[in-house]
Amino acid sequence: MTGAVAATDKPGGRIPALDVARGAALVAMFAYHLVWDFAHFGYIDARTPFSPDMRLFSHVIASSFLFIAGLSLALARRRPFDWRAYGMRLAVIVSAAALVTAASWLLFPDALIFFGILHCIAAASLLALPFVFLPWPAALAGGALAVALPQFVASRAFDPPALMWTGLGIAIPASNDFRPLLPWAGALLFGLAAGLAMRNRGGFNALARISGTSAPARLLAFGGRHSLAIYLVHQPVFFALLTASVWAFGSPAPSDERPFRQACERECAASGPSIEKCRHSCACTAQTFKRLNLWNKMRAGQLDAAEQTILSRVARNCLKP
Repeated sequence: MTGAVAATDKPGGRIPALDVARGAALVAMFAYHLVWDFAHFGYIDARTPFSPDMRLFSHVIASSFLFIAGLSLALARRRPFDWRAYGMRLAVIVSAAALVTAASWLLFPDALIFFGILHCIAAASLLALPFVFLPWPAALAGGALAVALPQFVASRAFDPPALMWTGLGIAIPASNDFRPLLPWAGALLFGLAAGLAMRNRGGFNALARISGTSAPARLLAFGGRHSLAIYLVHQPVFFALLTASVWAFGSPAPSDERPFRQACERECAASGPSIEKCRHSCACTAQTFKRLNLWNKMRAGQLDAAEQTILSRVARNCLKP
């Protein structure tokens, strides 16, 4: 969500256009995460965030943040190189990534974020560091290699958790945000190459002269200047608001879930739990079966004995406090 630095060649200066671009990427991320949250809380179909269009949208957003981080890293190539500023910024990103991992372990242990977008930015910034001191075509070639390697070197030898972050494995982990180093470091290296080329041609000086004065531009620039902090707090805020909404008004069932959830809630309430607890339990059961790709079979009454056992286990787990 942040670059290595966000300064121009002038000490303390900033490039408002980059802040606006980073702020726009934040807005796009808010939109995607709201779709994910609405699905999680039962306001829309649980499969919506995993549709091809939404997955493409999430990839574009991640690529945007990484590309902008690469542009920002190009701005760090001063003489002498400010190792202290680079190290402090990297430490902040690593700490924020660790915080995201800890929070996801507490909230979603079965979908742990162990190498998400922040982890990728931190690791890619380290990988890209040597390219900062080389001509821009080297970074461009490095980016192309990073994108191509997973297509040609994929191996189950990289599937163990200790190596999965590389992106060279075949298995796809159950994670709410997985952005392995390869190929995603390629987007940061492409941004670095673009930034280094711009430095050679005065592109950043030209970009610094662009400053939006409208209220939306100023708001986006503010978000871009504080992108890391906003990234860390936005999901807890969304979750708190949606949790309050669900507890106050209940979670509206998607049309395909209503018959199941109505029957489920009646059966659940008859066995003793409160209607509120049953409502949440039945919504959880429906969403879990959609994620397991067993929803259509259940609606058609075609579950086999093993799948019926899974249904019973899911229902019990969803009913737990």
